[in-house]
Parts: sequence; C-alpha cells; structure tokens
Amino acid sequence: MTLNTGEPVGPCDPGRIPLALTPIHRLLRENPLEGGDALSLLPPSVVLSPCRYRAFTFSLTFLLYTSFHLSRKPISIVKWLIRLAKPWGTLKTLNCFSLCPDKSNYKQLLGAMDYSFLCAYAVGMYLSGIIGERLPIRLYLSVGMLMSGLFTCLFGLGYVYNIHSLSFYIFVQVANGLVQTTGWPSVVTCIGNWFGKGRRGLIMGIWNSHTSVGNILGSLIAGYWVSSNWGLSFIVPGVIIAVMGVVCFLFLIERKRFFIFTLRSSSLTGFRCKDCDINLLASEPSAISFMGALRIPGVIEFSLCLLFAKLVSYTFLFWLPLYITKAAHLDAKKAGDLSTLFDVGGIVGGILAGVISDKLGKRATTCAVMLLLAAPTLYGFSMISEFGLGPTIGMLVVCGGLVNGPYALITTAVSADLGTHKSLKGNSRALSTVTAIIDGTGSVGAAIGPLLAGVLSSRGWDQVFYMLMAADFLALLVGSKCGWV
Repeated sequence: MTLNTGEPVGPCDPGRIPLALTPIHRLLRENPLEGGDALSLLPPSVVLSPCRYRAFTFSLTFLLYTSFHLSRKPISIVKWLIRLAKPWGTLKTLNCFSLCPDKSNYKQLLGAMDYSFLCAYAVGMYLSGIIGERLPIRLYLSVGMLMSGLFTCLFGLGYVYNIHSLSFYIFVQVANGLVQTTGWPSVVTCIGNWFGKGRRGLIMGIWNSHTSVGNILGSLIAGYWVSSNWGLSFIVPGVIIAVMGVVCFLFLIERKRFFIFTLRSSSLTGFRCKDCDINLLASEPSAISFMGALRIPGVIEFSLCLLFAKLVSYTFLFWLPLYITKAAHLDAKKAGDLSTLFDVGGIVGGILAGVISDKLGKRATTCAVMLLLAAPTLYGFSMISEFGLGPTIGMLVVCGGLVNGPYALITTAVSADLGTHKSLKGNSRALSTVTAIIDGTGSVGAAIGPLLAGVLSSRGWDQVFYMLMAADFLALLVGSKCGWV
C-alpha cells in the first residue's frame, strides 16, 4: 500500500502515514475551517516520518547533553596543577596557597570549589523544571548552553590573564552551575515526548550513556592541555557547548507535531469546523505545580534514593583522577585517561540496568540489587587499587557499572515513568518538573559528596570510601520505603 507521497506504510505505524492522510487532516479537508484553509498554515516538515524524527531527536539530545558533561569534567583533571601552585610562582596556576598559606588544606579548598558549582546546580534545578515547563524547550536549552559555554571559557581565561582570586573562580562556578540546570529537564522532557513506555529502560539506558561519553571526552580534552596550558582545558569544552547551543536552536524539535499540530500557533487558535461542534485545536493542559509533582507516588522516595546514589557518582567524577595520582603514582594526564574506565563501566551499567528493568518490569528492584552489590565493590576497589594497574582497571569498570547503573535508571526511565504517571490523567506537562525535582534532590547529594571527600581525604582515602559505602546503603534503605517493586 502506498500513499500520496509514494512512500510505503512502514513498521512505524502510524508514524509513516503523512499528516495529509491522518483523520484530523482529512477532517480539515472535508470541513473547511472558518477563516481560511488551515492546510496552507501547516509546516511542510509534518509529512515526514516520525521514525526519522525520533532517531534525529535521540541523536541530537545525546550530543547536546554530552557537551554539558564534557564541560564539567576539566576541573577534576586540573586539580593536581592547582595543588602544586606556589605563592606567586612562575607557573600560571590558581594561586591557592597565596590565598590560604597552610598548604595542607588544599583538598578542602578544592572541595569548596566543587561545592560552589554543585550547590548552585542543586538549588537551580528545582526552579529550572518549573520554568522549563512554561517556556519553549528549544529556546530555553539553547540560551542555557550558550551561557554555560561563556562561563566555562571564563574559568579558562583565568589562566590567560593570570587571575589568582579565589572569589573569581567561585563566582564562575556558581554561575555555571545555575545555567547548566537548563539541560537535564529539557532533554529528558524532549526524549520523553518522543518515546513511549515500551522498552523505555533500554532506550534511555543507551541514551543516558551521554553522561559517561561526555566525561570521557572531557577527560581526554582536558588531559591533552593540562600540563602545558590548562586554560585550554576549559576554553575548548566551553566553545564546544556554545556551538552545540547554536545547533540546538537551529534543529531541535521538542515534541511530536504530526497529529497535534501548531497548537501554539495564534493563527489557528479558535478555529472550528463549520459542520461539527468539535474544537480541533483545544489548548494544552496547564503545567503541573511543584507541590502537585511531589504528590505523585514515588517521586519523594526516588528523589531521596538518587540523593545518595548521585553522591557516590559525583564524588568519583570530581575526585577519582586525584585519587589515582596518589594511589597509582601516575601523572595527571595518565590518571585522567585511566579514570575514563569508570565511565566506560557506567555506560555498560546504565544499559544493563535498563534492559533488566524492562524485562522484569521492576525498575526499583533493579536499582536495589545494583546498590546492594556496589557497596562491597567500592571497598574492594579501595583495597585492590594498591596492588597495581591491572586490578585497578578491572575494578574501575565494575564500580562504574554498579554505581552509575541505578543513577542512570532513576534519572531517565524512572523520571519519565513518574512524569507520565496514571495519576496525571494524561497531562504530559509534568515531565520537566518531576525530572527537575528528582535530579535536583540528587544534586544535593552531588554537592555534599565532593565536599565531604575534600574533608575526609585529609584523614586518609579510606575515610572517603567508608563514606561512599555508607551512602550506598542509605540509598538502599530509603528505596526500601517504597517497597522496591
């Protein structure tokens, strides 16, 4: 069977049926609308296959959020250079010791820099979801990416202009943390608009690997310049995310436009069929409130679970390269390259968690099992990392899978499930707010983890790993409140 475009009807039914032959379009042809022919107002793109749009949106949002994580990673690679800073020395470094003469507390100082970014990110995330639900996603996300590129570059320009003011770098970190909150609710909402619940765990498990891919690329880019010109370790990722912001503005399609079309077009609002009493272009439901999102069953429980899971993940994100330099006695570039194996494991863990949760139909149970296995694995990593490079590589991959698996599942598939919960009665304008609440609460843990690591590492790295194991058990305990079903 072929349609008027000459394309056969494919497996993506009804996606490959052009809008010209969908029921609503036939109705428009057979019952002209008052005020003119609405067909002439339809964008030409609506006759293309949604399968292609799904693939395009999947790929584009993957690349967009990859650039977000790519721009966050450099600070963890550059830390060793900050640690070696001497008061007004010949090296262009962050003059940490001139700001705080007692050089033994450099870890706390670096922890405070991480905390400034992550605390701003956590606070801003709660507002970001509410704002993003009420603005065009494409515009909101594009502006956020451009601003993030600006502040990431500003951090690197501190090297170029030999800036030794700690307040400057903290300001840049806070500002960057706030603007980066535009990313996650936007891309999850966009991908949720395009993909239903079928195989959502697998699809989002693959899609969520952008986090690890971004960390890997960020480590490699930052590591390339860290010893020669650490300013470029920030400037290059800043330029990349800004360019991707422009790409987002030009090409992102935030929701399906094939069957509910031009709902926001003022030129079509209010049209009615002459021969029927049906308002074809009914207004969209209003966005859900913050308290309304909290009342959705499971939102609070999974938010608290993510708080502890993300604490572990972000402690590794910000402190793993420095730990490797101490434990394996490697330079910053090699330590940064080796730390990418944790993210490789995270890719595998996220996909595996998605596949298992789809098969079992129990996402919480999948998270529980992985969290239960993660705690002893973290202890094993702290022990084995002292026995050479080979065992360290293997444990990095395993730890990455078990730590990032639950984190990935909660922030993607679970958030999308809760954002389209049956209690919402079909209101799709809750996804961004629910995602922001869950990830914002998780970001509180992400802020606390690196800060505690900075304090505890001064007493020995064993203390840091005990803290991480305790956080995993707390995540498991909090999750048990919702039954892990």
